[in-house]
Amino acid sequence: MPAEPSCPPLPGSTRDWWRNAVIYQVYVRSFADSDGDGIGDLDGVRARLPYLRSLGVDGLWLNPFYPSPQHDHGYDVSDYRGVQPEYGTLESFDRLIRDAHRLDLKVIIDVVPNHCSIEHPWFVEALAAGPGSPARARFHFADGQGEYGELPPNNWRSIFGGSAWQRVPARSWGGEGIERSQWYLHTFAAEQPDFNWRHPDVSSYFEDVLRYWLDRGVDGLRIDVAHGLHKADGLPDHEHADHDELTGDPVNPHAWNQPEVHEVWRSWRAIADEYTRRTGRERVLVGEVGLLDTEQLAQYQRPDELHQTFYFEFLRAEWDDEALYDVIDRGLGTIARSGSSVAWVLNNHDMPRSVTRYAGGAPGAGPGDLDLGLARARAAALLMLALPGSSYLYQGEELGLPEVTDLPEHLLTDPMFHRSGGVRRGRDGCRVPLPWRAAHDTFGFSPNGTPGTTWLPQPDWFAEHAADQLLVSGDSMLHLYREALALRHRIPALTSGDLRWLPTEPGVLAFTRGDGFVCVVNCLPRPVCNPVDGALLIASDPEAGDKLPPNSAVWILPPDGT
Repeated sequence: MPAEPSCPPLPGSTRDWWRNAVIYQVYVRSFADSDGDGIGDLDGVRARLPYLRSLGVDGLWLNPFYPSPQHDHGYDVSDYRGVQPEYGTLESFDRLIRDAHRLDLKVIIDVVPNHCSIEHPWFVEALAAGPGSPARARFHFADGQGEYGELPPNNWRSIFGGSAWQRVPARSWGGEGIERSQWYLHTFAAEQPDFNWRHPDVSSYFEDVLRYWLDRGVDGLRIDVAHGLHKADGLPDHEHADHDELTGDPVNPHAWNQPEVHEVWRSWRAIADEYTRRTGRERVLVGEVGLLDTEQLAQYQRPDELHQTFYFEFLRAEWDDEALYDVIDRGLGTIARSGSSVAWVLNNHDMPRSVTRYAGGAPGAGPGDLDLGLARARAAALLMLALPGSSYLYQGEELGLPEVTDLPEHLLTDPMFHRSGGVRRGRDGCRVPLPWRAAHDTFGFSPNGTPGTTWLPQPDWFAEHAADQLLVSGDSMLHLYREALALRHRIPALTSGDLRWLPTEPGVLAFTRGDGFVCVVNCLPRPVCNPVDGALLIASDPEAGDKLPPNSAVWILPPDGT
C-alpha cells in the first residue's frame, strides 16, 4: 500500500493522471514575450496560462529555460539550477508554477542529462585540468589516432553532421612542456560535450538536479535523449558509421541504448515515487527515446522505470490507412502491454509541422499543397485524441500553423544547418514565434508598440493563423481542438475504454472505444460512405455526414453501441 500523503494533493492530482493527459509543449523562446525583446520568456508563458486552460489541456511541458550560451537554444546547459536571464528568474519560474497549479495545470520541465554546455563549470574545469585529470573523467576525453593524434579516437558521427569528436588545442600543463592534445565526444554540436555516465559524480549530480526541481513543485520531467547517456566501454568503432556520413547513425549500437541506462531510470523512478508518496502528487518521468524498435522502446517504461516515452512512430507515419493502422496497433500492442500508456505525438520542436508534412512540403523546398495538408492535419488531430493514452501537442499545432519553409539562410540559427553545410535546413521553421493577434505588432507575440522584431521573423501570412482570428471562426483548427478536448473530458470511453478495430473498406480506419464511441478516418482522396450510424459528435470537415469527405475524420456515438 502506498504511504498516505503528508499534505493534501492539489485539485485533480489523482494517481495516474499522466496516462490519459493532454500536455501542451511550450517552446519558451517562441511562445510569448512579456518584455519586448523579441524573445519569449516565463512571464509570457504565465500570462497565457488562461489560454491553455480554455484550450482544455491538462498541463504544459517547458523546453529548456536554463542558463545557456544558446548554441542549441537551451539544450546546451551551463547551469541546471537556474534560469536564462532573457527568460526570467527563478522567481518568474516559481510564479509560473504557482499560477499553473491554481488553474489545475500540471507543469513538466525538460532536463538534458546526456550532455551539457562547453560553458558548464565542470567542462571548463576539465579543459583547464588537462589529460588524465579527475575533471576530464566526467566526460569522454580520449587521445586521437594517427602519428600525432590528429585523427578522431573513433569513427562515430554527430547527429548534427560531421564527426562526433572535437579536438582541444595542445598546451602545457604544470610546466612540463607541450602535451599531445586530446579530443572530446559530442553526440550533437561541438558545444555540447557528452557526460561520462560511468563516473559516479555524474549520476549523483543529476539526482540532486532532479530533487531540486521536484522541490520547486514541478509535476514531472521530460528527459532529453533518454536512450543515450551510457556509451559502450572502450568506445569501439561503429561498423556502419559511413552509411550516413551527413547525419550520423541513430542506431549506433555503441552510442545508444546501452543496458546500463535502465539503472539510471530505476534510480530516478525511485526518487519520483518518493516525492509522490511524500506529497500525494504523482511526479512523472517522460523520456525522449529515439529507438525504432517498439519492443525496445517499451522496455524504458516498465513499472520501475520511466512512466512514458514519446511514440514518434505515429508522427513519422505516412497519411495512409495501412501505415497508420500498423503504427497504432504496434504501439498499443507493445507499449501499453508494458503497463504504461502510449504518449502520442503529431508535432514537436524537432520536426516539420504536420500541416506541411502532410502537404508534401519541406523546409527549403516549399510549403506543398497546404489545403491538403490542413485537411489531413485536422483529421489526424481527431485520430490522435481518440486513441487510448496521452497526447502531447506542440505550440501552434492548434492554430493549424504550417512550417515556415523559406526563412532566409542568413537568419537560420540551428546548428544542424551549419554543421551540415546547409544541406539540412534544420528546425527553425517550426520554432518561429507564435501569432496571437492578427492586427498587432509581431502578431501579439511581444507587447504592442514594442520596437524591434522577433528572434526569428514571422511571415505576413501568420495573420491568418493568429489565435484571435481563429477564435471568431467557428470552423477553425483552434475550435476543432477546443471542442475535441472538451469532448475528451466528457466522454468516459475516451479515458478508460480499450480500442477495438472495426471492419471497413480499404483506405478507411474505424475503431470503437468503450461502449459505443467510434472514430472513423477517411485517408482516401475521395468521399466514402460513413460506415457507422449515430450521432455525429465532431468532424474535421464540416461537410461530413452520411458521407465522409476526402482526408477527414469523425467521432460518432452509435444509437445502440457497436
